[in-house]
Amino acid sequence: MGSPEPVTASTALLTDHYELTMLGSALADGTHARPCVFEVFARRLPDGRRYGVVAGTARVLDAIADFRFTDAELAQLEATAVVDDATLAWLADYEFSGDIDGYPEGELYFPGSPILTVTGSFAECVLLETLVLSILNHDSAIASAAARMSGAAHGRPIIEMGGRRTHEYAAVAAARAAYLAGFATTSNLEAGRRYGIPTRGTVAHAFMLLHDSEEAAFRAQVDKMGADTTLLVDTYDITAGIETAVRVAGPELGAIRIDSGDVGPLARRAREQLDSLGAKDTRIVVSGDLDEHAIAALRAEPVDAYGVGTSVVTGSGAPTAGMVYKLVEVDGKPVAKRSAHKESRGGRKSALRRHRGTGTAVEEVVWATSGAAPEADANDRPLQIPLIRAGRPEPDLPTLDDARQRLRRGLVSLPWEGLKLSHGEPAIPTLFL
Repeated sequence: MGSPEPVTASTALLTDHYELTMLGSALADGTHARPCVFEVFARRLPDGRRYGVVAGTARVLDAIADFRFTDAELAQLEATAVVDDATLAWLADYEFSGDIDGYPEGELYFPGSPILTVTGSFAECVLLETLVLSILNHDSAIASAAARMSGAAHGRPIIEMGGRRTHEYAAVAAARAAYLAGFATTSNLEAGRRYGIPTRGTVAHAFMLLHDSEEAAFRAQVDKMGADTTLLVDTYDITAGIETAVRVAGPELGAIRIDSGDVGPLARRAREQLDSLGAKDTRIVVSGDLDEHAIAALRAEPVDAYGVGTSVVTGSGAPTAGMVYKLVEVDGKPVAKRSAHKESRGGRKSALRRHRGTGTAVEEVVWATSGAAPEADANDRPLQIPLIRAGRPEPDLPTLDDARQRLRRGLVSLPWEGLKLSHGEPAIPTLFL
């Protein structure tokens, strides 16, 4: 029996079966060309969250640019009888030609915020639902969790190191979202290559166990990497490990890493020991199942940096942002879903955020663009920007570094209650006009 064919990701076949069912039916009855507006929004924030962070928009735009049905993909659809010949012919020429507006990456969002507005024919817009939601729901969930962790760290750097705790492709996107939300570095080298994110890393316990002694392992690492490296000191006994680390590297040792145990008291004792050994500038890095609550609890401890893995790549208990992609306008007329607990508001919408003169955000205002826009003042800030026009990305769209800066400004603008890690209402209310 031969080896199976390698499985490669196909942008076009990331669509769902039911989207092609809708497309085929709309083509058959002629409704496929009706002008439509779809919106991406979250009905509510994940439990316990007071704000969300938009992430993944740039990845959405890249994915839409590549969204084509190749001969191989069309052959797969034909062989499995997913669509009929008329639909196959239409898909062969597919290229999104509509408009997209949305919140830029790094922007905060709240329940009902029109995060993305997709305008075009029903046929070309409906095919994008799964593609758009799969990216935005993942990346925004990661960024929202990472922003809470960055806030809890209170300026201390965090290393993203969750690549072993999620899907190999999701790990790259998670590293990008975490960096957007304030993490300083990642251990994921592909994220570094693809997005220019600084990469950092040290050894694992396997390297320590490889050597005949802890001292031999430390010496091998220092000989190769220099004294400014980070030595893992908790493989055996932390106190003995620190003493050996300083003896091998000298007081110029860059950092030690503690990856297990009750890291608060351990960091305290490690600081005292390092200082007594003359390694007063040696940093202490802690890792091991940290989340935003654990990081907040360590704020008073002598910790210089954190390594976070599982909790950030899984959204720290909220692995999806809960965003939906809903049809809100057909032929210029509002349409709305009225199902219990899943209702939507009809009509294309826009949004602005109101602030006090001090810069503190007070509310998100969302209104139907078919009506009059709210009267704005100098403290109001429009939230949506043009992203795609006639199928082509707008020039000079915000960069990843722009998104990091935008998020910093947004978090500073929130009322202090909105930055709490405890359960509570959204940081600011959403006003629908």
